[in-house]
Amino acid sequence: MLWTLRHRRAFQEMVVVRPRIFRKGMRAALALAMVACVLAGCTPAVALPPAAEASSPTKTSDPAAPAVLDDIEVGFTGEGYPYRGAANAPVTLVEYSDYLCPYCARHAAQTVPGLLERYIRTGQVKWVFRDFPIASLHPTSEQGHIAAECLLAEQGAALYWQMHDRLFATQEQWSSLSDPSDYLAGLAQSLGADMVSYNGCIASGRAQGLVAGGLADGKALGFSGTPSFQFLSGVEGGPYTLVGAQALDTFAAWIDPLLAGQVPAGAAEQATAENPELPFWARPDGLAPDPARPGYTVAGDPYRGDPQAPLVVVEFSDYQCPPCAKHALEVQPALDSQFVATGDVLWVFKNLPLQENPQAPVAAAAAECAGEQGQFWEMHDLLFEKLADWAVDAPDVPLTALAASLGLDRDRFAACLSGRQALERVLDDLYDAKGTATVAPTFLFLYGGTGTIMRGSKPAEQFGPILQTILEQAKAGH
Repeated sequence: MLWTLRHRRAFQEMVVVRPRIFRKGMRAALALAMVACVLAGCTPAVALPPAAEASSPTKTSDPAAPAVLDDIEVGFTGEGYPYRGAANAPVTLVEYSDYLCPYCARHAAQTVPGLLERYIRTGQVKWVFRDFPIASLHPTSEQGHIAAECLLAEQGAALYWQMHDRLFATQEQWSSLSDPSDYLAGLAQSLGADMVSYNGCIASGRAQGLVAGGLADGKALGFSGTPSFQFLSGVEGGPYTLVGAQALDTFAAWIDPLLAGQVPAGAAEQATAENPELPFWARPDGLAPDPARPGYTVAGDPYRGDPQAPLVVVEFSDYQCPPCAKHALEVQPALDSQFVATGDVLWVFKNLPLQENPQAPVAAAAAECAGEQGQFWEMHDLLFEKLADWAVDAPDVPLTALAASLGLDRDRFAACLSGRQALERVLDDLYDAKGTATVAPTFLFLYGGTGTIMRGSKPAEQFGPILQTILEQAKAGH
């Protein structure tokens, strides 16, 4: 039983062939109704980059007066929110965003330039930005929003929008800082801000209420993730909403009809379905216990905890991934004690063997084979504990030895490991991960028909409070 010669080829063959078989089903599975707010991993702090090249904003004596930045009007709405574009544009695009949300940064880098050129610079769309920092996912994001608001309120919309752009452009630099206040002050200074005014605003805390107002307004609209958008116009049936970082063509499909005084085609879909359908494995019917297979959901995934728990966490993981092992051995025990054992969280496991870890698929198959003998979680834990023992060129022998140490039927386990059925189940998880999990570990928090993604683990002292916040939201029915 040499994995390197036969099992790997079989697994690779299944990866190539199975998409043709399951393409239709996977399209449905990818219609996830979830807030794709991704936790960025730690990145070493670096020096401030040079200021982005842009035309200098027009100077005004009154910070509240409209100005021009990059030949586009900038100013304040009647409510005091920053806008970019013609004040009387026929369509208003309101964005609720988080400066540390990677999808928001992607939107800023990939879609905003097209929106600026096609619609905003031409006077057809007024773009309004609202603060929506999600503290449970990005604890220091609020500081960035406060920094920008301090420039907006006291130094004008032009400087605010420059700070807005820089916050997204330098997201990787300040997302890893436990206290980014000095870095944010450096950004403001590099843009020519009056630092006496800026520091006074930061110290006073008066911008916090402005940020909190954006959060409250977004939640009132039903938004729970970022980026989220609202289209305002005089077209009957509006306003309309759009959630997630989308391509320019997607925005055009909403904006162009509104400019023509027509109802967008996507409005009918919103009217018939408040949320897209979750895939079977993430829906209540798929998460229900399988009466024929104790410890597994109807969708075929192993779980531990109370099936009636208010919050479900689906973990996508790789047994050969060191961060996954660190999570399993150092973080998961605390989470199990605080949340799973108490009945608050149902924890579900799915395989995500990464391409760079050649023995991960067979290890996942070994866990599946142990599950056939009622010891999935025991093998799961042992695989992470003994990673160095089985992550070798010929893993079959040490994996079978691990199974024997658990008291499993050695011949039955070996027969399972040498077959294709267990690998098929691993491959099922791999396809389920498409559109949801691209790195390991990835965690999907499910409640109320929606979900939130967190990519990468955190130390227990950080993961616990994040999970507690989401649990409280689940219990409150938000």
